[in-house]
Amino acid sequence: MCKKCMLLLFLATISLATYAQERPNIIVFLVDDMGWMDNTVPFSGKKQGFNFIYHTPNMERLAAKGMIFTDAYATPVCTPSRLSLLTGMNAAHHGVTNWTSPRKNQPTDNADSMFLPANWRYNGITTGKPDRTSFAATTYPQLLKDNGYFTVHAGKAHWGPMGTTGANPRNLGYVINISGHAAGHPQSYLSEEFYGNKPGKNSAQSVPDLEEYYNTGTFLTEALTLEALKALEFPVNQQQPFYLNLAHYAVHAPIQGDDRYLQKYIDAGMDIREAKYATLLEGMDKSLGDVMDFLEQHHIEKNTVIIFMSDNGGLSLSSQRGGAAHTQNLPLRAGKGSVYEGGTREPMIVAWPGQVAAGTVTHQPVIIEDFFPTILEMAGITGYKTLQTVDGISFMPILKKPGFKDDTRTFVWHFPNKWIPRDGPGINYCSAIRQGDWKLVLHLRDGRRELYNLKQDIGETNDLSKLNKEKTDELYKLLVTKLKVWNAPMPVLKSTGKPLILN
Repeated sequence: MCKKCMLLLFLATISLATYAQERPNIIVFLVDDMGWMDNTVPFSGKKQGFNFIYHTPNMERLAAKGMIFTDAYATPVCTPSRLSLLTGMNAAHHGVTNWTSPRKNQPTDNADSMFLPANWRYNGITTGKPDRTSFAATTYPQLLKDNGYFTVHAGKAHWGPMGTTGANPRNLGYVINISGHAAGHPQSYLSEEFYGNKPGKNSAQSVPDLEEYYNTGTFLTEALTLEALKALEFPVNQQQPFYLNLAHYAVHAPIQGDDRYLQKYIDAGMDIREAKYATLLEGMDKSLGDVMDFLEQHHIEKNTVIIFMSDNGGLSLSSQRGGAAHTQNLPLRAGKGSVYEGGTREPMIVAWPGQVAAGTVTHQPVIIEDFFPTILEMAGITGYKTLQTVDGISFMPILKKPGFKDDTRTFVWHFPNKWIPRDGPGINYCSAIRQGDWKLVLHLRDGRRELYNLKQDIGETNDLSKLNKEKTDELYKLLVTKLKVWNAPMPVLKSTGKPLILN
C-alpha cells in the first residue's frame, strides 16, 4: 500500500475512534422492587428512618458525582415499568398493566367478586404481529445498536412469556444477553442451589447462563456483575460506545441473605427477614461500586453516563417484610402494587461527568417512559422512527438545569388489575394522576376520588377532595381523557360483561 494511502487509512481510523469515544457510554443500573427509602441517600431531603439502617455507600458516591431526582416515578409493578422504559410508552398506552407470567397466555390477575380481568396485553411485547394479548414497538436498545452501540443486557428482563419473541433480549436490540428471560424473579440467589437449576428442582424462575458459578459461593448479584463487566471488555478495547442494561434481580423475593453481609445486621438486632433484605441491598450497592471502579480503571468514567433507577416501590406486605404492613416505605404511603407514592416513587440518580453538575438535586417529576427519548438524545441519535407513539419526554433539560420546573405536565398511573387476593391501600383497581404538586387517586371499584398536595403532604394522609372540588374535577377529567385517548384496558364488570366506563 502506498504511503499516502496508509496515511489516509490511519487518519480515517483515528477519526472513527475519536467519534466513537465522543459518543458517551450509557449504563442503566436498574434495581427490582427497591423502595425510595431503601438506601442511605436522603431523597426526602434529610436522612430518616431506614436511611440510618441500610448500607449503600456507592449510591452516595454516585449521588456526589451527579444529580438526585427526588420525584422520579415508575409503575406499581415490574413488567409495565420495564416495557415503558424499553418503548417510551405509558403503561396505560402499551396495555401491559400487570406483571407477565413466564407461561404464555396466562393472565396473572387474581379472581375478584366484582370484576373479570381487564383486556390487558398479558403476553407483553412482540417483534412479530401484535394482537390483543401483545404489542409491537421499536426499542431504544435496537436504535442504539443500529447506530453503532454495543448493547449488553444482564439480569432480569421480564418483557414477555416463554415462547414469545419478547422473552429474549437479543430479539429486542441486545448483542449480548446474560441471564435475561421470561421470569420476573429468581428461583434462588444461591450458587449452591445453582440459582434454581438443580436437576429435578428447576422451574420457570431458574436463572440461566451462570453455570460456571455453581457451588462457588457467588451470590447471584455478584455473578451478574462479573459477567456484565466481562462483556464490556470487548467494546472498551475496540473503543466502541456501549450500552449496558444491568437489571438486577435483587431486591425481589425470595428474600435470601447474602452471607457476606448478613451477620452484622443480625448483630445489630434486626428481624431476620429485614436482615436478609438489607444484605440484598448492600450486595446491589457493591455491584454499583464495582461498575464505577471498572469505569475508572479503564479511564472511561468521564465519558460514561450512569442512570440509577428502580422499577417499582419497595415491598410492604407483612408476608414478605418484617414489621407492620405498609410501613416499610415511610414517609411514603404503602408500597409495591399501590398507586400511592410508596408504590411508584423511586430512587433515581444520574451521573455524567462534564454534562451533569456534581452534587445537584432536582424536584422536577420524571417518569420511567422518559428514559427512552433521553437515552437516545444522550447518544446523539435523532430523526429516528418508531412503530409506537412515544409518551416520554427527555429529561436532558433537567440535567442541564436542576431548577427546571414544569407544573403543566401530567403523570398517569393505571392499574386496572387485581395484583393480590385482598385489596390494600391503593392496591388493586386504582388509577392516579399528578400535575404539579397535586395528585388525584381514583378507586375504580366505587369511583371514589382522593386529592393530595404532595408538597405539603408527601404521606398522602390528608384527602382534600371535598375541600377542593374544582381541582379534583379538573384532574379527574385530565385522567379520564388520557385513558380514553390511549384506549387503556379497563376491568370488566361481572354484572354486565362489559368494560368499566369512566365519564
